[in-house]
This record gives sequence, structure tokens and C-alpha cells, in this order.
Amino acid sequence: MGIIFMILFTIAEAALAVLTFTRFREKNDWLKNRAIIRASEAVLLLAIVLVPVTHMKWRFFIALAIVLARCIFDGVMWLVRRDKVTGMKKRGWTAVNCVLSIILIAGALMPAFIFTNYNGLSTTGEYEVKQAAAILVDKNRTDAFESDGSFREVPAYFYYPENADGSFPLVIFSHGAFGYYQSNYSTYAELASNGYVVVALDHPHHAFFTTDTDGKTVTVDTGFLEDVMKVTEDSPDADVFELSQGWLKLRTGDMNFVLDTIKTACETAQLDDSWHTDDAGTILNVLAHTDTGKIGLMGHSLGGATSVALGRERDDIGAVIDLDGTMLGETVEVKDGKNVYDPEPYPVPVLDFTKETDYNGREQYKNENGYPYVNEYVTGNARDSKTVIFKGVQHMDFTDLPLISPFLANMLGSGDVDHEQTLKTVNGIVLNWFDYYLKNEGTLEKRAEY
Repeated sequence: MGIIFMILFTIAEAALAVLTFTRFREKNDWLKNRAIIRASEAVLLLAIVLVPVTHMKWRFFIALAIVLARCIFDGVMWLVRRDKVTGMKKRGWTAVNCVLSIILIAGALMPAFIFTNYNGLSTTGEYEVKQAAAILVDKNRTDAFESDGSFREVPAYFYYPENADGSFPLVIFSHGAFGYYQSNYSTYAELASNGYVVVALDHPHHAFFTTDTDGKTVTVDTGFLEDVMKVTEDSPDADVFELSQGWLKLRTGDMNFVLDTIKTACETAQLDDSWHTDDAGTILNVLAHTDTGKIGLMGHSLGGATSVALGRERDDIGAVIDLDGTMLGETVEVKDGKNVYDPEPYPVPVLDFTKETDYNGREQYKNENGYPYVNEYVTGNARDSKTVIFKGVQHMDFTDLPLISPFLANMLGSGDVDHEQTLKTVNGIVLNWFDYYLKNEGTLEKRAEY
């Protein structure tokens, strides 16, 4: 849509310049033609924003504001000056005006160029998927990122089957470092369409941006961002351990709090004062159909590590899925420069998604360090586990980002694969794992490489 509008806008601006050069060089004619062109551009962009097939409409808001402002300004200028201006419009200024207008709108349309018209993937389940949102305020924790002693707030976004009878397992999702609750929207929708209640969290100050109860936008903490960027494959294990323990404590605290608050609401059939939402009735109805005896945890990257860590802590988790995350919580200390892993077998069925390049590097890691890579140790020492290897992918290919914004995905790590098919495959494996362990349905997919 952005490219289409840019093409039509460029044609309109070029047409205005050509008309000025060839037929209507009088300033009064130019003012009138400019007002007509601006009004046409505004109508066209409004149509693009308003039609139902245009998703992620915010991509056009900057351009729309600029076009509407120019339309109003040019219309007023024509009405005020139409009987006062005389003389011929200079061709040089006409060309400059045309070029500057095109540059201005091209810049304003950058969000539309960077982001696609993505609206998720088709789902395989029988249910329509609906959404609701709340912010849960944890009055037992202050937010260490805030200087005013305010309580920790955790936005929670519900994806659930519409008008469905019965009771559905609960899945909690944690995004990656400087990620976003919608990072795996297609996965939530696929699960919800097949009879799950999915709650995707934002971790404030770890999320790229989120919103608090005052409506204020909370962006990623620069200190956290810098710490994450410092951690590389060559970082000393002691440094990684120290940083990761703080990250995981914050995030597992968020997930624990949300889980416990949801369970309380399910038991009491009411929302206490921890809940801040405009969807109270909807959420209560969703929770009435939520089976908190069947809970799954899932996350991408650092969110995957968080899910694995919490799966060990709680005794009410039925299955865990780690989407390309290093299981940082399984390292209990660093001794003599070496990681020491939790010796107790991992108690929950755990599914480990990984890239082929990383999987192939695990043998080298073991040879160089004298002990296995943590994910290999955990899956080899778990009650039940599976490792799924994807060829040709990179880190962001386990999320929706390559379909939302190929530009950003390539910057952050995306492979040369069919992104839609890859994500459908990932979502199918996720559904199969949770169906087997949370619903006792079907048989586990045996294939381990894709």
C-alpha cells in the first residue's frame, strides 16, 4: 500500500509540475491546481487507511497528518490569495517544490516501507480468535527501573477461542530481549484457534516498548540494551552468568505473578485490584473457560530461557517450549571458569528449537570446554525432551518479524528461507507438543530436522 501511494503521489506531483510548465503558469492557476492535487492526495491516503484490507494502519499516520495539513494549508492559501496574486509561476521553484514534496512524503511513508501489511497467518483450528488486554500491577514488587518506587506492572494480552464451550489449557508466552508481546502472533492465533488460552506478556524495560497504567509509553532500558549487546559467544562465562541471573529473576517474577494472579481469578471468578483493564467482562468469561490445571510455558530467545527457568521452579507446569533461546537459568554457578549446571533432571517435558548452525556447533563447544552446551545438557537430562533443528534459518525466523518487517528481520538475523512456510511448520510443531502434553491428544511428531 505504501509503494502504491508513493507512486500515485509522485505521479500527481509530477503532473502538477508539468501542468505548470505547459498550460497553467499563472500563479492563481497554480494555487488552484495545487489545492486540487493536495485534496486528491488526502482523499486517496484516507481511503488506504480506512479500507478493511489495510492492516497495521499506524504505518500511514505520519504521512496522513502531513498530507492533511498540506491540503488544509493549500486550500486556505488558494481561497485567501486567488484574487490577489498575479504574474507567472517560476519554473525553477515549481521543480523544487515538486522534488521537496516527494522527498517529504517518502520520508513520512518510511514506516509503510519498513513494515508490511501483515495480519497473521491462516489458522488450522475450528475457533475464531479474539483478543483482550490487561495490565497487572504487582504490589509485592517495586520496579527497579523506576526511580519513584512504583510497583512492577506487567501487560498481559489474551488470545482465546471465541464463543467456545469447554475448558482450555493455558499457555504463557515471554518475548525475547528488547522484543514485543506480538513477536509470535501467528503462534498464539494457531493455538487459540485449536482450543488454547494464550497470554503473551510484555516485560517492561526489557520490551522494545510497552504501555503502563497511566498510558505512558515505556521503552527498553538503555542499560539493559547495552548489557545484552555486550554478551557474545566469546564473553566470559562469569559475566554472562551474573547478567543473566538478574534478567531471569525479573522475568520469572513477571511470569510467576501473572500465573498466580490468573489462577486466583479463576478460583474466585473475579478480578482483584491487581487488574487494570477495559475488558474485565471479557477476561472473566475467558478465565471461566481456562483450565489452570494444564499450563504450558513458551518463549523466544531470552523469553525461552525464562520459560525453561520457570518450568523448573513451579510444580504446576505441564510442558515447556524454548524457541532458539540459550537455557541460561540451568547454570547454577561458574566455578574455575566453567559453567556448573543444575544436576537435577529437568522435571518438565521440554521442546528445544534451534538453528542448524548452532546445533552443529555444540560438538565443538563440548570439545573446547570439556562439558556440553547447556541446552544439550538439559534436553539430555530431562524427563522428556526433543530438539528440533531448522536448516537455513536465523534467530528471528522463529518469530513473525520476517513477515512483519523483512527489513528489520534482516538487520537482526533472518535466513534465506520461505518465512511463511517456516513459521507454519514451527507453529504446527508447537501445537503438536502442547496437544500431546496438555491435552493428551495425538502422537508426537518424530521428525527432528526441517
